[in-house]
Amino acid sequence: MKKTSLFSCFLFVIILFIWEEMARGISELVLPAPSTIITTLYDGLKSGYYMPHIIHTSLEIGIGLLIGSILGIIIGVWMGEAAIVRKILSPYVIASQAVPKLALAPLFILWFGFGIQSKIVITALICFFPLMENTVTAIQYTDSQKIELFRVLGASRWQMLFHLKIPSGLPSIMAGFRVAAILAVVGAVVGEFIGGSEGLGAMIIASQGMMDTPMMFSILILVTMLGIIIYQFVYLIEKRLFRYKRDHHKRK
Repeated sequence: MKKTSLFSCFLFVIILFIWEEMARGISELVLPAPSTIITTLYDGLKSGYYMPHIIHTSLEIGIGLLIGSILGIIIGVWMGEAAIVRKILSPYVIASQAVPKLALAPLFILWFGFGIQSKIVITALICFFPLMENTVTAIQYTDSQKIELFRVLGASRWQMLFHLKIPSGLPSIMAGFRVAAILAVVGAVVGEFIGGSEGLGAMIIASQGMMDTPMMFSILILVTMLGIIIYQFVYLIEKRLFRYKRDHHKRK
């Protein structure tokens, strides 16, 4: 594992070195050198210029992910448990996801305004589908032998759901949550592209207008780091849940 990590770091250093050498003969407007990008990033963070935008985008991501995840799990469980609900809602859910959110963004801005609300709605919608789909799959494909055992033991539908189907389907549900966490960053930034004066997405558009390529790259690094932090946070939650589940079974 250590060798793999060292090789990965070594490869990253090589890429940066090649990039730095290539950038010397190219205009900064087209491809700025990594050293220039890091300097721009450091200056922006040190001066506090980036901080309000990082907080704004983080709020959009956090609230949108929370709302989208709650709705995704609730509707996913409902559709997984009730076949008739699944048949009725599935075409509408698929149709809602088939339409690109970028195309719907101007409508959301028209309905909810240029503030944070429209970006939260876009983020929640993007997060909703992967979590809902994975939850439906997890509930539907629970081990039939275990379900039969619960029935023989006289378990109610609620007991079967909370003590068998959801715990058994937790790996699939958490996989959907990890995907939703990454898509939340995409949703927030896309929403800021379309309309907004705050947030990292709005800053990318502003730097493009000013033809400030180093700033654009530095903001892309911030967006990437934000995505990695959120993904790692979800991964830690997943590890704790699985550890709790394992310890719970051991106590039994």
